Amino acid sequence: MQFSTLAPTPLSYFTALVQSDTSFPLLEAAAAIAQDEYPELDVQQVLGDVDQLLARVKRRFPADAQALHRLRILNQFFYHDLGFGGNINNYYEIDNSYLHAVLKTRRGIPISLAVLWMELAQGLGLKVRGVAFPGHFMVKITLPKGQVVMDPFSGQSLSREELAERLEPYKRRSGLVDEFDVPLGLYLQPASGRDIIARMLRNLKEIHTSAQDWQRVLGVQDRLLVLLSDAWSEHRDRGLAHAALGHTAQAVADLETYLAHADDALDLDEMAERVAQWRRELS
Repeated sequence: MQFSTLAPTPLSYFTALVQSDTSFPLLEAAAAIAQDEYPELDVQQVLGDVDQLLARVKRRFPADAQALHRLRILNQFFYHDLGFGGNINNYYEIDNSYLHAVLKTRRGIPISLAVLWMELAQGLGLKVRGVAFPGHFMVKITLPKGQVVMDPFSGQSLSREELAERLEPYKRRSGLVDEFDVPLGLYLQPASGRDIIARMLRNLKEIHTSAQDWQRVLGVQDRLLVLLSDAWSEHRDRGLAHAALGHTAQAVADLETYLAHADDALDLDEMAERVAQWRRELS
């Protein structure tokens, strides 16, 4: 009997990682996103590099240190000693979303910094969760005397007033004011590992779409649909990427899936017209 010695493709590796929500491997899945751009990337090396950082910070305090003390030491280590922080000068650089690059440059966007910071925090026994705050990913730390919401871009803790102020533009754009307003706490719900990876992928999707780089958009869409198979709008967007690349048959298949499931979408007529046109081209 012969066994294949072929290494898994980046997409098949990612697929295996995100099959189950039980013990979702957030750090590994986030690191694996970069394999589309860096096919030779050793994801296990990235995990090992983070483990080394955790071992370094653990040596800074006794095992029985209180949670608040651990949090302060971690922030000193991560933001000051190592110099991690937001890439203010080049926010939309795609490497800001790739953990191996963030580890090297110490610059990222809120969500990539948060994934690294949370891995270290959890390794120190802190109770932390990511928060899918509108427009700016946050982290939430549960301490014996309450909760802290922190901006992973800077390590700054934010008061309720500061959070409300940051929310205001989003709420006004979305019409969530006056009688349509909702409590701040609803914006601070913890994000699952699957939600976090989806948000990272959608950040990349936005960058590649703005550049009309449809081949890269297609790679991101493939991952999004592995992650969220019933996100019907992602089927539509993958179909549009296929169409832009001249893959008409694949575009029709994805758009027909979208039309079959997205019952109340506002663009159904437009997408149906496109499918009819592409079918004529194929016949």
